[in-house]
Amino acid sequence: MDKSAWYQIENTDELISPSLLVYPDRIEKNIQLMVEMAGTAERLRPHIKTHKTREIIEMQMAYGIQKFKCATIAEAELLGQCGAKDILLAIQPVGANISRFFQLITQFPKSTFSTIVDNALIIKLISVEAASKEIRVPLFLDLNTGMNRTGIEPGENAADLCQLISKDPNLIFRGLHAYDGHIREPVINDRKKVCDEAFDKVSNFKTELEKKGINVETIVMGGSPTFPIHAQRQEVEASPGTTLLWDERYSSSFQEMKFLHAAVLLTRIISKPNPNVICLDLGHKSIAPEMNFPRVKIFGLEDCEQIGQSEEHLVLNCPPGKITEVGDVFYAIPMHICPTVAKYPKLLTVTNGKIAGSWKVAARDHSSVI
Repeated sequence: MDKSAWYQIENTDELISPSLLVYPDRIEKNIQLMVEMAGTAERLRPHIKTHKTREIIEMQMAYGIQKFKCATIAEAELLGQCGAKDILLAIQPVGANISRFFQLITQFPKSTFSTIVDNALIIKLISVEAASKEIRVPLFLDLNTGMNRTGIEPGENAADLCQLISKDPNLIFRGLHAYDGHIREPVINDRKKVCDEAFDKVSNFKTELEKKGINVETIVMGGSPTFPIHAQRQEVEASPGTTLLWDERYSSSFQEMKFLHAAVLLTRIISKPNPNVICLDLGHKSIAPEMNFPRVKIFGLEDCEQIGQSEEHLVLNCPPGKITEVGDVFYAIPMHICPTVAKYPKLLTVTNGKIAGSWKVAARDHSSVI
């Protein structure tokens, strides 16, 4: 196939649109690049929230990656089913999710499960549950280094929580976790400056903890935008996620990263309400709608403006003379791949320009069995 049209597939007539296509050879190259950037698979703890798919987890494990990060109990369960050795639930469990977390530990004894905390009450609840089951649970303290979404700011209150965990006979203080998703400077040197400042808070806090006799075994840091920076820190486990499939938002924003687009939407024109307006079947239900327009990069329609979207429809205004017909097939790269994947029950795999099979988005829902 023409290298400029790597995304195109044969025999589209029988395919439902919209469909989400993935390209295993490109995913594998992204995994190889992740390992190369980190220096060793041991320093990676990739997030699975982007893909939620067994086959992609297994591809990573084939390259020696055994530590993973996830955002839901269902994702953690999928990792347990895959036999991952070290699984971090990177969201503080509350309510019924505390007991579900312990069900994971019971159901998958060959995997080590840990989670993040930033609250004394939740630490106590986890301790009580651990005591009742006569086990010890590893916990990471979640630090807020500027995102202001979760976590506790480094300081005395945070140190008190670390002390609370480390002294509890039912708990194991595993280390520190910080997500710096607010750091998105397009120029790598600018991003590094801000990232280093955020990391200094963590590093200095680690030093203070060790002065108090609290050992910090592990630091888990960052997401995809700061991955190139954290990948250079020997003391950090880097946790990118979008790097597996990549998307247009990160590709255009962080051009120094050479990851490949590995997920593509197949869509069709379903109507032409006037000669310069076309409507595709890419509504809110088919692609992440939280971004401003454009929400996708559509190959062959780059000169058309995305002007409206509803549940089933994406409306574009095209320049005069643009030749399109109802039923025409187009390929689109999502601006935000993570919530887009969650809209599809399966991913269609593409090999050598043909549909080769499908992968179930196994952790798409918040609950699987547990």
